[in-house]
Amino acid sequence: MPGSGTSTFIDPDDYQASLDRVPLDLLLVTSRGEFKASVTSARLNHLYLLRSEEDFPRVAYISLSPALVFVGFPGRSSPPIVWGGVELHPGEIVLHSSAERFHQRTAGPCSWGLIGLASAQFERYSKTLTGKALTAPAAGRVLWPAARNSARLLRLFTQACRLAQTRPKILGHPEVARGLEQGIIHALMTCLRSTRVKCNGPATQDRQRILMRFEDVLADRLGGLLRMSELCALTGVNERTLRSCCAEFLGISPSRYVLLRRLKQARTALRDADRATVSVEEIARACGFTELGRFAGAYQTVFGETPLTTLRRAPGSGPTSPIFTDPA
Repeated sequence: MPGSGTSTFIDPDDYQASLDRVPLDLLLVTSRGEFKASVTSARLNHLYLLRSEEDFPRVAYISLSPALVFVGFPGRSSPPIVWGGVELHPGEIVLHSSAERFHQRTAGPCSWGLIGLASAQFERYSKTLTGKALTAPAAGRVLWPAARNSARLLRLFTQACRLAQTRPKILGHPEVARGLEQGIIHALMTCLRSTRVKCNGPATQDRQRILMRFEDVLADRLGGLLRMSELCALTGVNERTLRSCCAEFLGISPSRYVLLRRLKQARTALRDADRATVSVEEIARACGFTELGRFAGAYQTVFGETPLTTLRRAPGSGPTSPIFTDPA
């Protein structure tokens, strides 16, 4: 079945590119060392399944497709994944809002899963199985289903991903795909019908909105000179509030996040550039670095190689085709 299988990555950029629009728009590794991740994906008739295993701390900025309703959940992660400032523990699930934007961070090795279902199908199945047509909530919610219900969902999800990993052709068999899909959908709706909501109240949602404004500012101004006072003014908060939000959601300071964003932008530009016509200095200045020496030092500290080494490689690398696409 198209899109079913497993890939392993040793480069964070290639890992991010393999996920395309869903879900990682930005992935920042926050520690040095040898990155490794694996992604297993499966597309059934109406369901989109993804399981990821990573072995390095990172921060991700995620924008979900509005065409699908997404449910996410952690695997057996230690330490826990932090979604929108809230720690996720095994057995908990996140029912995402439509086109939700959020930050997800880890402090070490982790695993996580994602289930996507077309909005119309989500409403139809929920009405059939629960008696009430459900839609994506206005704001993402952390749910705490009964242990037996979440265990059943995880077991069926794992079974489908294991087939995608070891015997992907079997998922192309209509009866196998239909049986797995119906079981996962039933387990999912049972979790959503009989569940408790973990507190992520108005204060947390307010801080999430601050981080989204912060991201919007960076999207417009990342290549220019950004002082902390300007960042705060454009985001509409004082420095103490911005630092507090970044610590809670990103695990790092605003200035550190901006630096990593700029270094990431520079690395992408260096990897894609024509080395015969573009210099390291030109790319550094375009990404907001005014001192080439400091840029080169910070770049090597983060990526383990000089900017020139990156530029001298052949442009582009790794897979770029999406695992998930919007339904036709």
